[in-house]
Amino acid sequence: MNDYPFVPSDVALYRRMLSGADAVMDQQTWDDMLLPAYSAELARETSIFGQQELHRRLYAADDASALPSSASRVRGLMADDDARLRLQTASKDLRQADREISETLYGPELPRAPRWLPALAWLPVVFLASAGVALIAGWLPLWGVALVAWLALCGIQARFHETVQAWERILASMQLMLRAHTLLGEIDPRFANDAAQAGKLNRRISRSLASRMPGVSEYADWLWLANVRHHFRSRDVVRENIDFLRGSFERVAMLDADLALARHLAKADVYCWAEQGDAVELEQVVHPLLADAAALDFGMARKGVFISGQNGVGKSTLLRTVGLSLVTARAFGFCYARRAVTPLLPVYASMQNEDALGAGESFYMAELRRGQELLALSAQRPAIFIIDEIFRGTNYLESVSAAAAVLHTLAQQGRVVVASHHLVLASLLSDCLEPWCVRRTGGQWQLAPGLLQHTNGITLLAERGFAPAITSKADRIHAWLSDYMAHPADRTLISLT
Repeated sequence: MNDYPFVPSDVALYRRMLSGADAVMDQQTWDDMLLPAYSAELARETSIFGQQELHRRLYAADDASALPSSASRVRGLMADDDARLRLQTASKDLRQADREISETLYGPELPRAPRWLPALAWLPVVFLASAGVALIAGWLPLWGVALVAWLALCGIQARFHETVQAWERILASMQLMLRAHTLLGEIDPRFANDAAQAGKLNRRISRSLASRMPGVSEYADWLWLANVRHHFRSRDVVRENIDFLRGSFERVAMLDADLALARHLAKADVYCWAEQGDAVELEQVVHPLLADAAALDFGMARKGVFISGQNGVGKSTLLRTVGLSLVTARAFGFCYARRAVTPLLPVYASMQNEDALGAGESFYMAELRRGQELLALSAQRPAIFIIDEIFRGTNYLESVSAAAAVLHTLAQQGRVVVASHHLVLASLLSDCLEPWCVRRTGGQWQLAPGLLQHTNGITLLAERGFAPAITSKADRIHAWLSDYMAHPADRTLISLT
């Protein structure tokens, strides 16, 4: 079965429609943590209903007491292959839905059918009667009446054609949901009590059998306006049963999301159910989107972490690996590690700031804007902040100064995990961040206490094919700058010739 390719904005609509939902994710964190790609991986073989529920769980804050129940449901599905197969079979037709319906169910109230709707039934009668009498009696004025009635029928059909077509797609998705609800009532007790009501409602919003017959439906629509009248009447039925439909949507979406998570974890190389605690402990954590990902142990108590490492060693990958498991622990209850202890705190990231030419925002201005956003978020609730190379868009002294001020303030409100090549930040922030150095040894990641001792920025010049003269000149400048910064009064300006 080929799944309909819903765009991200459609998947996000359910979460956006839930007024008052307490979001603990913002768009930049969503992008920085590569959650679009991760969500696409979760969404394999999943309907729009399940996709929207997965997105909601990742994005919004549920009551912490609901997480054990959610995790228990997924664990139960993984433990019972037969039950999982029966539930998947009963709900598989959900994947045929090609229109999301949360906007209809949770958006503005649907309007009532217009008062003139009953009059539509008389238009075909007027047309057929006037045309028939004119044909038999040959009375020409009646042809004019027939023409007016026909033009009215065509005008109404043209006026509502696109609206009716869009509504039929919404109803088709809604009927797939109600049909799944009915079938699941025979398997799952959560659906059993009102499965018959779902079936009855499904029949009420369906078109009559006669109007769906091939060769008949076109005449029924153009002559009797069957599609227009069904549009308004079925919309009234949906409006009158909106609470039941919302409840059905939530249960069907929840089950489809749970099935998606069970399928995903069944294929995962490494995962564990996270224990809740104040510290962060991730043993042999990996990133699920990386093939043959190297595992790493990561820990953080009340103090945050300052991470240093050579260029290309994988500091950004480490941040995303830790960040994703913290996000999934809060949203789903599991991490991609052998063992995990995590606090149920939101995660906010700053890793991919970019300039915006159209908005006239430079790279540094984008960094400043993100810094202000993180400070505002830290004032709202405790959180974990994952930051990569903050304030790169200005000179060294001001970069270090601004970074130290912002990171220190964030660390007072929450916990900070930051990677930077500005090693002096480790000393400036020693009261709130523990220094750790990441390195690769024999293809394995290692994270150990302390700071990077041997940088490789200039070494990479030679490895990447820069001329020996360039590398030599860079070495000389580096040696001079290192000595100058230690003893500025004792050095004369270096010559580059």
